[in-house]
Amino acid sequence: MMRWAHVGLNCRDQRATEEFYTRWFGYHRARAVPVGDGEILFLRNGDTYLELFPVPSEPPAPTTTADGPAQPGAVRHIAFRTDSVDALLAAMGEDAHVTLGPLDFDEVLDGWRAVWLRDPDGVVVEVGQGYRDQEAIEITERENHV
Repeated sequence: MMRWAHVGLNCRDQRATEEFYTRWFGYHRARAVPVGDGEILFLRNGDTYLELFPVPSEPPAPTTTADGPAQPGAVRHIAFRTDSVDALLAAMGEDAHVTLGPLDFDEVLDGWRAVWLRDPDGVVVEVGQGYRDQEAIEITERENHV
């Protein structure tokens, strides 16, 4: 079964983008994932999510990463949830044009796994399994240590 997961957004200022969507559109922080010197933020409103990626304010030239375009203001990828990434890839066969993964994120959340695919028009589509929101206490503790 396939379910909507999120849209990944590239942000010049993650905090400003988070404030915008929480203040005006009813989102709240569901998870913060440390990556290098920064973090990726997941915002939730009901069953919809936004995934906020930090990017330099002015990248030198248009670039595309395996998980989507890296320009500020660009939609990085769209994402869906499934019960099994491996079963989906097996069912898709040659239609699965993998750009990244499958990758396991057990160091962040046990059972979290994802693969990124390119659709016929070149849009990157992430398909993941096992994601769960972070407990509120974990988010508060992380923010206090940043």
